[in-house]
Amino acid sequence: MNKLGKILVSVGAAMVTMLVTAAAYAQEAAGPTAFNDRDKIIGLAAGLGIGIAAFGGALGQGRAAAAALDGIARNPGASDKIFTPMILGLALIESLVIYSLIISILLLNKIH
Repeated sequence: MNKLGKILVSVGAAMVTMLVTAAAYAQEAAGPTAFNDRDKIIGLAAGLGIGIAAFGGALGQGRAAAAALDGIARNPGASDKIFTPMILGLALIESLVIYSLIISILLLNKIH
C-alpha cells in the first residue's frame, strides 16, 4: 500500500470513529433513578446477609480445621481418617455461604 492509500485509510477510520461516537453521544441519558425505601432495605439485607454468612462460615471452618489438626497432632496415625471428613465438612460449610451469596444476588435483582 502506498503512502496515499495509508493516508486515505487513516482519514476514513477517523471519520467513521467521529460519526459513530457522535451518534452514541446523541442518545438521551436516562434520568436519575430514585431508590425507594424498599430498595434500600433490600440492598442492606443483601449486604448484611452475605457478610454474616461469610463471617459465620469462616468461624465454622476455622473451628473445624483447628479440631482436625488437634486430632491429628494427638494421633498422627489417624490423619487419613480425620482428613477426609474434615474436607467434607469444610465443603458443606462453604456451600452454606454460597447459598447465601445466591440469595443475596437474587435480592439485588429485585431492585429496580
